[in-house]
Amino acid sequence: MPFAKPQASLSEVAAPAAESGRPVAAASSATSGPAQGRAPKAAAKKAKKKAVSAPAGGNTTADGLRRLGLRTDMDFILHLPLRYEDETTIVSIHEAGFMMGRPAQVEGVVTSCDIQFRPRRQLVVTMEDQSGPLVMRFLNFYGSQTKQLAVGNRVRARGEVRQGFFGNEMVHPAYRIVLEGAPLPDVLTPVYPTGEGVSQPLLRRAIANALGSVDLRDTLPPALLEQLGLMPFEAAARLLHNPPPDVSEDALAERSHPAWVRMKFDELLAQQLSMKRAQLARRKKGASPLKVEGTVFKGLLAALPFALTAAQQRVLAEIRADLRASFPMQRLLQGDVGSGKTVVAALAAAQAIDSGFQTALMAPTEILADQHFRKIAAWMEPLGVQVAWLTGSLKKKDKAAAQALVESGEAKLVIGTHALIQEAVQFPRLGLVIVDEQHRFGVGQRLALRNKAGDARSPARVPHQLMMSATPIPRTLAMTYYADLEVSVIDELPPGRTPIVTRLIDQNRRDEVIERVHAAALEGRQAYWVCPLIEESEALQLQTATDTHAALSAALPEMRVGLVHGRMKPAEKQGTMDAFTRGEVHLLVATTVIEVGVDVPNASLMVIEHAERFGLSQLHQLRGRVGRGAAASACVLLYQSPLGMVAKQRLATMRETSDGFEIARRDLEIRGPGEFLGARQSGEALLRFADLQTDQWLVDKARAVAQELLRDDKTTVDAHLARWLGSREDYLKV
Repeated sequence: MPFAKPQASLSEVAAPAAESGRPVAAASSATSGPAQGRAPKAAAKKAKKKAVSAPAGGNTTADGLRRLGLRTDMDFILHLPLRYEDETTIVSIHEAGFMMGRPAQVEGVVTSCDIQFRPRRQLVVTMEDQSGPLVMRFLNFYGSQTKQLAVGNRVRARGEVRQGFFGNEMVHPAYRIVLEGAPLPDVLTPVYPTGEGVSQPLLRRAIANALGSVDLRDTLPPALLEQLGLMPFEAAARLLHNPPPDVSEDALAERSHPAWVRMKFDELLAQQLSMKRAQLARRKKGASPLKVEGTVFKGLLAALPFALTAAQQRVLAEIRADLRASFPMQRLLQGDVGSGKTVVAALAAAQAIDSGFQTALMAPTEILADQHFRKIAAWMEPLGVQVAWLTGSLKKKDKAAAQALVESGEAKLVIGTHALIQEAVQFPRLGLVIVDEQHRFGVGQRLALRNKAGDARSPARVPHQLMMSATPIPRTLAMTYYADLEVSVIDELPPGRTPIVTRLIDQNRRDEVIERVHAAALEGRQAYWVCPLIEESEALQLQTATDTHAALSAALPEMRVGLVHGRMKPAEKQGTMDAFTRGEVHLLVATTVIEVGVDVPNASLMVIEHAERFGLSQLHQLRGRVGRGAAASACVLLYQSPLGMVAKQRLATMRETSDGFEIARRDLEIRGPGEFLGARQSGEALLRFADLQTDQWLVDKARAVAQELLRDDKTTVDAHLARWLGSREDYLKV
């Protein structure tokens, strides 16, 4: 039986230990396996539907297991250890004293057990072997432990030995009561991810039961395993749950052991299969082909005051081809800040309009939506296109008028925020949906907009969908989490964009920065001052912005200082932004509401206060608000010393590069995929085992194998997805 923490009950720990003297998981894994000859498809069906025999315990245990995602026996099999403890050897207490900083396992007889009250209440137990004594100290304990650790009982304890006031001691060791001569475990003891109401002994028993009852034979053909050099699934699962003592602990810890490689490959393959299958399912749905490139498309292209870059021309050709198809486009358009995604989206909308359909463009904030409306309406309205504006802040009368324009079909292009998905908004001919900053919307919100395609003549048809992101997504991440989408990348900035110089300055030099802002104003330039991100409290962030605005207004009395934050009324906020755009406001103090959608070419200086509190992608987005004109531009990152390691990495990256894709790659290294994914998928879909930085080679292999299996072997696909995803594949079908 593996070691129990002191709070584990004696019935849960000591009794099995006295019977066998070895981990339950190790003993149970030797039980007879499932009947042979079961087809992989049947095994997959069983893995998907077989309910867990819940371990003893009340609702707290059942709820705890559900929170861990443990519902079926296969869920338990795939609940892999975080780490391992080596309980297979015992050292003398004297020898353990020389193993400082490393865990050691000792065994001896209790010689004293006392509750002491200085300096605080604690349980102090002394045990001895032939080499000397050891003190076990418990600062938190239960009364029953004084009986467990009574004088004369033999105890096996594991922990780090340190020098205490009375010699060698362990603080809160894992321990259990044993009989003299009790055998040692013959495998390493796994330590699993756990939660409230779920103990390690309970998980070990449940996983041991699952290992003895589930068909663990491979879902993948033997020839494929041999070709890829992968070990069998059953051997990998049993080794990871019960590794022999001679296995490389470093390989297990680094997840580079062949057993871990097999699990990571299977996980990546399941994700690729599910995403690609979702993509194929969407392609079976009908969409209206948008084939006409008439007066609106040609007129817009001719009216543009600039030439499209080669990258814009390339991605536009990809989108135009998709729009002509009779199945719905699902394309992600990504590009760095200022790369020209908006004009590409406008040309895609023009193709839909020329084909007799409406386009809806949804943005996450009113500032960004307003920016799109002003820019695109200025291009479209001279061409005779009615553009509607729809946000939650519109007055009732204006909102009703906009909804009427949409419902009549008179408004060919509708731009707005979440207000577009309200029930009252009806599109008679919605052919194209454009979602900007798509990672800020949940699956349900994007689905609600897509479902607005109410063409009575073709109710089964869905609109084409173009999603845009100004946060460049690293290639490996795009291949994995966006495998169901076609991805277009604008990897070239328009000519004439001014390079932005980035400076890191300590908060102690704040007065120098204020003087630099003053100098920029005297030169006729404008500046932003972004207030710190305070995640704990929106009220605190608002107060900080208000205080900063007051302080800068006092320090720069001859300048007009504006203020924008999320709590302002939309009209007030828009009035300040308009004044800044016209050049009437010299310095704009703002929270992160200006992160996207603000385009003022005369603004050449960005100051970000407490920059260490921001993520890399957010810093990059904010920096992209300047450098949009011909004047030399600068971004000042004010930071508070001392900096932590992660903050140092972020700020160093901002100083070293302005390449959004390089910044995205480093952000992935620092923070993982969550920043890029936003609300796109449920938490259950995130990779548990594979690491996109170290396992890119596995992503490539899984992607190739997924395409092959989807083409040639549906039975294997079904079996593999049943084992790894079960019913959770449903979240992809949107």
